[in-house]
Amino acid sequence: MLGLMQDRPLLISSLIEHAATYHPEREIVARTMEGTIHRTNYAEVHRRAKRVANALKTLDIDFSDRVGTLAWNTHRHLELYFGVSGSGAVLHTVNPRLFPEQIEYIINHAEDKVLFFDTTFAPLIEKLAPKLQSVRHFIAMTDRAHMPALDIPHLLCYEDLLAAQSEEYVWPEFDERSASSLCYTSGTTGNPKGVLYSHRSTVLHSLMECSPDTFGVCSSMCILLAVPMFHANAWGMPYATAMVGAKMVMPGPYLDGQSLYELMRDEGVTFSQAVPTVWLMLFQYLDQHPEIDMKKLGLKTIGVGGAATPRTMIERFERDFGADYVQGWGMTETSPIGVIGRLLPKHAGLSQEEQTSVKMKAGRAVWGVGLKIVGDDGKELPHDGVAYGHLYVRGPWIAGGYFKDEGGKVLDQDGWFPTGDIATVDADGYVQLVDRAKDVIKSGGEWISSIDLENTAIGHPAVQEAAIIAAPHPKWQERPLLLAVKRPGKDLTREELLQYLGERVAKWWVPDDVVFVSELPHTATGKLLKTKLREQFRDYRLPTA
Repeated sequence: MLGLMQDRPLLISSLIEHAATYHPEREIVARTMEGTIHRTNYAEVHRRAKRVANALKTLDIDFSDRVGTLAWNTHRHLELYFGVSGSGAVLHTVNPRLFPEQIEYIINHAEDKVLFFDTTFAPLIEKLAPKLQSVRHFIAMTDRAHMPALDIPHLLCYEDLLAAQSEEYVWPEFDERSASSLCYTSGTTGNPKGVLYSHRSTVLHSLMECSPDTFGVCSSMCILLAVPMFHANAWGMPYATAMVGAKMVMPGPYLDGQSLYELMRDEGVTFSQAVPTVWLMLFQYLDQHPEIDMKKLGLKTIGVGGAATPRTMIERFERDFGADYVQGWGMTETSPIGVIGRLLPKHAGLSQEEQTSVKMKAGRAVWGVGLKIVGDDGKELPHDGVAYGHLYVRGPWIAGGYFKDEGGKVLDQDGWFPTGDIATVDADGYVQLVDRAKDVIKSGGEWISSIDLENTAIGHPAVQEAAIIAAPHPKWQERPLLLAVKRPGKDLTREELLQYLGERVAKWWVPDDVVFVSELPHTATGKLLKTKLREQFRDYRLPTA
């Protein structure tokens, strides 16, 4: 016997329609490509999203056709988020930080029929256009006055395109399991693979982001969207923000410390998320301006993900900003919420240092995401915080495979997705990442966590960034090699850093050598690019070897 509740499809169009109906005047602020501030609201975004949907009709975009974007966080990109998916087409957000060859591959693999782009990417578009086999129209996301002079066919102006369309449009209803958006992994090995989200998965993921045990997104918030909209749909925040009608502030291409600080100050930002490297740029700006009192900003919550966070970053946000720090873990394949690092009531009595230790974990299980860890033999391991193994997840916003079946079957026999991480899970559901399976160092048969070593090294006041890779050793097979970037104006020797680590980690974990470098390579999503480091230091000979 079935229940007697109404069955309405969970569609992305319902989010912007709700925002426009019940939060029409709630402000959306965006910094444009030219650096000026543009102000709009949910009612206007809704009207223009309908113009987008009508424009796609004139461009012969059908249901499930892919529509690509090479764009920053702006009001126009937000209009595409709702106009494209709401019409039944699939929004394909392309990461412009990838290599041109990867971008070419991704657009051709997705078979994008239309490509919207911000003017900062005009030279890239001109170079790639002849190689993009399926793209029928290129649309510059600007007005007529700022149109780039490009020698490419079928070039259109975004504002001209929308001006020619009506705001009258009825959002279609269709199966909520229909594809809504497409995002490719950063592809550190091999070609990037496409993760194809559905309307249902996106709306359920948005609901969870509004839960107090995750990010608690609500209408009273002013959210600075610092996570790029081409990175796992900006962690789903544009959808959750519309769901509740929160104020949204969009930085465009300007993610430097000064620009972010000015937006926080001028717009009254209370919540923001970003990868650690973005916050390091903010810290560098603040270090140059000690007269700034960050507590006056009124920032209440900072969300961090994409890479492990050092203790010093957590302590600085809570001490200098007076903000609650919330770490999360996820992947493109998890939409991306997997676990969120909120404290439990039983942690209230802990010291500040003890609470910070809990917050340094990847996060705690949330409803909708199941967790299990398995050993190399495939047997499931206990959630006791001690046993570590390969982390698997499953749930309604977890990928079941890749677009066009790239990589073949990825789930195990019970429908669990392998994350590629080594982790422990304790009885409360807190996940502690030990390492990426491909990055873990096996020394004399024992595992050494590069993540823990990197976080400890970054705790040194003279270290700005650190990476640990395995170097070959005749006796121990592998030993840790520390690659470190010094903070500007700071002096630090190899011996001083090794002594610092020796006082904080097990003796056999201490790296066998330190190499100071001017910078470390990163993936297109801000993570350390260890494949490049391993190649660069492939023949490095440790002094202990």
